[in-house]
Amino acid sequence: MNHVELEWAESHYPLYTAESIHSLYSTSNMPMYKINENAASLLAIASGKGTLTMNDQTYELAEGSVIVLPAQSHVSLVTSTVQPLHAYKLVIGTIEQQRSLSAGAIVRKSEVAGGLNSLFIPHAPVVVSQMEELYVHRLPAHEVRHMQNQILFHQILLYLLERMDAKYATSDKPSMERSIAYMENHFNEKITREQLAAMAGVSPSHYSTLFKQLNGFSPNEYLSRLRVHRAKELLINGSGTLREIALKVGYHDEFYLSRRFKQQTGAAPSGYSRDSLQHVAVLLLPYASHLMLLGLEPAVAITESSEYVSTTDMPPPQTMRFIHAESSTEQVKSVLLDAKVELIIAAKQHLQQYGLRPEQLRMIAPVVEISWMNMGWKEHLRLIAQAVQRASVAEQWLSTFEHEEQQARALVQQSPAASEIITILVIKPERLLIYGARNVGYVLYQSLGLRPPTRIVEEMDKLGEQFHSVPIEAAELAEYAGDRILVIAFPDEKGSTLHAQKTFESPYWLSLPAVKQKKVHVLDKDEWVPYNPISIRLQLGRAVALFTGSQ
Repeated sequence: MNHVELEWAESHYPLYTAESIHSLYSTSNMPMYKINENAASLLAIASGKGTLTMNDQTYELAEGSVIVLPAQSHVSLVTSTVQPLHAYKLVIGTIEQQRSLSAGAIVRKSEVAGGLNSLFIPHAPVVVSQMEELYVHRLPAHEVRHMQNQILFHQILLYLLERMDAKYATSDKPSMERSIAYMENHFNEKITREQLAAMAGVSPSHYSTLFKQLNGFSPNEYLSRLRVHRAKELLINGSGTLREIALKVGYHDEFYLSRRFKQQTGAAPSGYSRDSLQHVAVLLLPYASHLMLLGLEPAVAITESSEYVSTTDMPPPQTMRFIHAESSTEQVKSVLLDAKVELIIAAKQHLQQYGLRPEQLRMIAPVVEISWMNMGWKEHLRLIAQAVQRASVAEQWLSTFEHEEQQARALVQQSPAASEIITILVIKPERLLIYGARNVGYVLYQSLGLRPPTRIVEEMDKLGEQFHSVPIEAAELAEYAGDRILVIAFPDEKGSTLHAQKTFESPYWLSLPAVKQKKVHVLDKDEWVPYNPISIRLQLGRAVALFTGSQ
């Protein structure tokens, strides 16, 4: 059995830097400025009027207007001849500071400096005032002034981030959103621009303009992406002939599908291959481990903790971006587009928890749904491997692991634990659980063949690997307690596990034979709960050490 160590690769936000600040004056002799910055920049209008054109979008500027320009933007700034423009331009950069971060640390995307979308605020005089002060003191003579500049700079960034969050949280175009949702849910039907415009309450020509401003694609491009990506999903699943797939996604025949498919991907559907995929997103963190095991680092993962388990025989991901589970749909889509994601692997149950729907994400990339609770980790691995055309890698790894399982079972079956009933008790702040066939339960009861409590056996016989756990009251402990008890305490939101002490001090606990005989093992949640191939393999080694006394 290989010896492995548990490590953590945490993610961090980058540090913002003010690269430079400039004062721009437009006059009748110089009515237009061209702005082409490699980094994101902020433009604040101190006086005058004008227009800003970027990516076929035009913004009317007046005193107090502020606009964030994404990196690599090509911008034209035109002044009013009557009221010439005076603006401040702040170029915003980031420093990743990898040397100061822990090994394997991952830097998260900057919303201001790394975003794809512009942010226009028609009237933000406080930001203009702060920008003016920054410009006046751009060359500080003393460190006190330098620190004041830093505070001003971060006050500006805080204001922008708060406005971005507000923009994501509430949409000012609910009618447009309804039309987009209709397209996402009915893309396989005949849809006209006039039909969508009527839903949005605007003219067809204006609808196309608004649609592109909101999504970055024309309605036709958006619809084509939905259909081609759905075709890819059906090809991955082997669902029918090319003609059948064409009809399912809304095309008249396979020839039209092939034409659209080739326009978008550069290859015909018959030549669609996933073995060269480079940018795959997993919208469930355990699936990141499955992909890493298959030799493919995820481009994006969605998670609540921003942590990733790695081992000594598998380096931590170097470029994977984390999206927090509480991010809005628009934030998630922005990161996925920015990462040029080619395939999204997700579990419908978790998408719903995150407030996401496959239909919303399909315009970015094909969505392969792999159920989390309806199958075990081995089936997860096989289906993910099939989606990325690495089935042989998965089967080779599983074959090696199953050999390790046989060796581990042989060792543990010679230990006292082989004749005992083993209970897995999980103590959470709000309840007690007895674990079943998943997490560490898989290793104990499936890999090692140890005996669970009778009531757990009954549930496992009915539900198999779908049986996660059963909630109990403290008074029911005796009904589930075996000869040996493994305890895992989950911390509360402040990181404390003091709530477990209430269970340990209760008469129900103290009266258990395993407690009296000191056959209780308190296990670390992070080492024994994760449910993915890498973690299961780690747990197998720990379980052998625990039951054979070799740790």
